Order: sequence, then structure tokens, then C-alpha cells
Amino acid sequence: MSSDAASQDDAPASPRLRVKRMRPRDPAEVFRSSSPLELFFDLIFAVSVSLASDQLVNAEAHAHVGSGILAYLMVFFAVWWAWMNFTWFASAFDADDWLYRVLALTQMAGVVVLAVGTTSAMVDGDYRIIIGGYVVMRLALVAQWIRASRSHPAYRRTALRFAVGIALVQVLWVCYPLVPAAWAVPVFFVLVACELSVPLIAESAGQTPWNAQHIADRYGSFTLIVLGESVLASTVAAANAFEHASQILQFALIGVAAFVLAAGLWWIYFSSDASFWLRRRRAPMVFGYGHYFVFASAGAFSAGVAVLLDFEAGRAELSATVAVATLTIPVAVFVLGAWALILRHCLHGFYNAALPIGAALIVACTFIPLFAADVAGAVVAVLAAAAVMIVMVVLIEASGVRDEDAPAATGA
Repeated sequence: MSSDAASQDDAPASPRLRVKRMRPRDPAEVFRSSSPLELFFDLIFAVSVSLASDQLVNAEAHAHVGSGILAYLMVFFAVWWAWMNFTWFASAFDADDWLYRVLALTQMAGVVVLAVGTTSAMVDGDYRIIIGGYVVMRLALVAQWIRASRSHPAYRRTALRFAVGIALVQVLWVCYPLVPAAWAVPVFFVLVACELSVPLIAESAGQTPWNAQHIADRYGSFTLIVLGESVLASTVAAANAFEHASQILQFALIGVAAFVLAAGLWWIYFSSDASFWLRRRRAPMVFGYGHYFVFASAGAFSAGVAVLLDFEAGRAELSATVAVATLTIPVAVFVLGAWALILRHCLHGFYNAALPIGAALIVACTFIPLFAADVAGAVVAVLAAAAVMIVMVVLIEASGVRDEDAPAATGA
């Protein structure tokens, strides 16, 4: 690109309003990391994740496990999908002028509305407030895509497909509260399928210039924030240990085990650089969509810690096995997700099989209370899961996957 063309490209599209031309970012740009606006965006979304996790705790502790998990997954989809769409858009287009910031902050305002509606959605099945916040988030993104379409003819077809597709699905979401209760869940998943299809259809007209390093950094940042919820739950465990002196040992052991599990999840996820594989444009949609399970399981893990503490304190209306399952199953799902999306590309042989086997062993720990007293069995189960996590971390270190000089293991 000539210097004259570059200066024209960087010139404000509207000098009077000081609105820049939304130029595409360089996919090969090095040292691309999250901007302060994006990090603020993540923190706002973390509020919704926290509230959804709190409602999941209430449902699971009162033995409404199945309905609670379903409601949690439905609400979490709204949070995750809005976050993911903005993340990939910002990786390809980022003017960072006042209009771009205002539209991003509008999306954050939609998140706040969504967070307010979390309780009514998960407890009463009333999704009207959540849908209102969700539509605000999505329509703000439509405006961003329209800006991108007007700025660059090369990406006009793709950007307009995104804008039209998102807008049409929002019309369907607005009509969702009119759906009879018996059809609410099936129709919800039909609308989810419509949402998921928009990027596939839009990108078929031309792939947006997203940056692999930036995407890996964004997903890593959000993973850290969601895992932070579990660290908070572990801290609450330590606080409860002093409030319930008669159960100080059980609370302390659960707190330590929960922290070990959270640290292990962090260690596993960040053992390899996902951007290396994304630079090869290897199934980016799989990476993006697959993280729904990673993020949702991290949020459910923090809920599981709280449920297990309630069980030990005698405040949960469920068996020891189910209480442990609320912790071990999310951990196993997170491990499998991190392995499938990142680590299976660079581990080999026994080390590549170790993580799926470890995830299975963590699930197996769920059944330890069947062979011991409820209280003692639950504590032993979570300690056993933590021990399995330590073994997995040791094996990852032994594999050399974090060694910069280690050769790539497979072409998977």
C-alpha cells in the first residue's frame, strides 16, 4: 500500500464528527494483545457469569440439578455468544474512535441488563429481561458491522451478511417470549442454531482478517477471569472454616483441593500457545465455538465448590455423590476442552492420552462417597480429584510441551 493510500485510509471518514475509517487490522501483526477497552469488556461480562454461577449454586444445592444446569447453559450461551462475536470482530476491525467505544459500551450496558435478568430467567423461566439485554448487545454489533461494510469494499459482502444475519435472528429472539412453555426449550436451541450459522454463512463470502495472537490472548484473558471465580470460591471456603469451627478441617481441605484444581486448570490451559495453531488457520470456528464448554465448565466449577461447601455445612439437599459431581464433572469437561482445542495438537503418545484418562479418573472420583461415610467420602473425593490434577500437571511438564525447543509432536 502506498503512503498516499495509507494516509487516506487512516484519515477520518467524517472530519467534523472525528469518526475514523474502520480499517481492517493486519492478521500478521505481532505482539497483538487485548486493549484496555477489551479488558473492561471482559470484566463487565464476568459479572453475568458470576450471577449465573450463583443461581446454579442455588439450584444444585436444592436438588434441582437437571433444571438448574439447563437454565445455566441457556443463560451462559447469551453471555458467551455476545462476548465471542465482539472478540472476533474487534480482532479484525478496531477503529478505537469515540463511536467505536460508544457502541462497545452499549454492548456492555446490554450485559448489565442481561445480568439483572439472570435470576428471573433461571428461577422463573422468564427470559424477557435477558432477551432485552441480549438484543441491545447484538444490535450494537450490527452497527459495528455496518461501519465495517461502508469502510472497506473488500469485506463489504462479509460484513453485510453479518449485519443482516444478526439483525434477522434478533427479530426471532424478540418473539421468543410468545412461545408456549412446552416448546420453549426446543425453540431456544433452534434459535441457537440460527445464531451459530450466521458466522459460517457470512465468512463463506470472505474470511475477516482476525489476528491469531490476539484471539489466543482474548480467550486466555477470559479464561483467567472465569477461573478467578473458582479462586474466589476457594477463598470463601477458608473464610467459612473459621465461621464453622466444628468443621474447620473439612472446609480447609475442600478449600485447598479447590485451589489445587483451579491452579491445575490454569496450568493445563496455558501449557501451550494456541496462537501457533490458529496462525495456520486451523479450524478457527472449532476453536471459537468449542470454548463455550471451556468457559461454561469453568463457571460451573466455581458453583460446584460452593455446593460442596453447603453440603459439608448441612445446607444442601442432595447426596454426597451428587454434591461431588457438581465439582468433578465441570473440571473434567474443562480438561477435555483444553486438550481437544489446544493440547492435542502438540502432545504425543502417552502424554497425549494422559489428559483424557485424567479427566475420566476425575469423574470416577465422584463415586468415592458410595464407599464411605457421606461427609468423609466427599472430602476424600475432592482430594483425590486434586491428586489426579497434580499428576496431570506433572505429566505435562515431563512431556516438554512448554519447552520452546521441543519439536511439534503431531499434525493432528
